[in-house]
Amino acid sequence: MSILTVNKSKNAVDVRFAEHKMIVVLEDGREMSIPLEWFERLRNASQSQLKNWRLIGKGEGIHWEDLDEDLLVENLFNE
Repeated sequence: MSILTVNKSKNAVDVRFAEHKMIVVLEDGREMSIPLEWFERLRNASQSQLKNWRLIGKGEGIHWEDLDEDLLVENLFNE
């Protein structure tokens, strides 16, 4: 008998934006869709500002220099 083991990760590898939402791609292949409405700075940002992000801590967080905004990916699971 074999047992399937799924290794879940809470580290991001990519971020993209669609209408009114942020999509965070995790290193295990899952994608989370989060409403921008939850984050005032992201909600009010321009497309240029939204696209100017970088991963921090090996994907543990996302940083937007233009907006002075940091999000911890793990916290997105609890929102």
